[in-house]
Amino acid sequence: MTVDPIRCRARTDLIRAVQLLNQAGPLRIPEVPPGRTMRESAVLILVGALDEVPAVTSSLPAVGGQDRHEAAGRGDRDGSRDRGREETPGAPERPHVTADLDLLLVQRAATLRAHPGQVAFPGGRLDPEDGDPCATEDRLELPAGSGQAAYVRAALREAEEETGLDPSGVEVLGLLPRTPLTVSSHQVTPVVGWWSKPVSVDVVDHRESSLVFRAPVLDLVDPSRRHSAEVRVPGPDYPDVRHRSPAFRIPREITDPAGGEGDVVVWGFTGLLLDHLLTAAGWSRDWNTDDVRPAPR
Repeated sequence: MTVDPIRCRARTDLIRAVQLLNQAGPLRIPEVPPGRTMRESAVLILVGALDEVPAVTSSLPAVGGQDRHEAAGRGDRDGSRDRGREETPGAPERPHVTADLDLLLVQRAATLRAHPGQVAFPGGRLDPEDGDPCATEDRLELPAGSGQAAYVRAALREAEEETGLDPSGVEVLGLLPRTPLTVSSHQVTPVVGWWSKPVSVDVVDHRESSLVFRAPVLDLVDPSRRHSAEVRVPGPDYPDVRHRSPAFRIPREITDPAGGEGDVVVWGFTGLLLDHLLTAAGWSRDWNTDDVRPAPR
């Protein structure tokens, strides 16, 4: 398999995104109420190419590779004009998203008590075997900076248990800031990985997950598939409280080969994390944040 230079630059985009998000600090979500016991957990945000077959269904062109195709149409068959522009010293960096770049996601089983049916990154709570997340001597040096090894072990272990992926094929790029998720009493540490040696993935335990799928990044950044998901919480002594998050609509033919009606929607904490990462990587495109729709139930 040949190494795609644009794909390699996408990996570099992710490393820079992790560094930028660590400089920015935790996501702006509600603080932990006093006395609340929070459990440590980790999720795996895994990006890479599952195979050589372009998976994109979006009408958007690939970012970074698009100019080479346009150059070929102008008679520049080897794309040398484009390469010259990319390699010009001092030229602005451009994001690099190819049509085969994917993100690994799971849909939680509808029978679970917590977040049933929601789309999420694979992950879960830390187990004793993962180590002590506070141990200063148990850290890893990663491309985007050092991080606690316990979170990396937990994210890879949980992802293997949920999807069957091979942890040895994952290059961990870095960790994002530990963020409280008060609705489920968890402190979540996102682990960002590059799928250097992808393997087939699928649901391992149907009691935990209903779907395991790869979502093309080009589809995720398509503005026509973006909206704001809103949850309204009524109360007797106050008006409806509105919680909004970025949302991504993924066509059913991508998530489930067996078919089905409607789109699969990524929203909530997962949608917020994904929006921040895509923006920091320079991959996001402007979308209509005023397009507000009810969150899936």
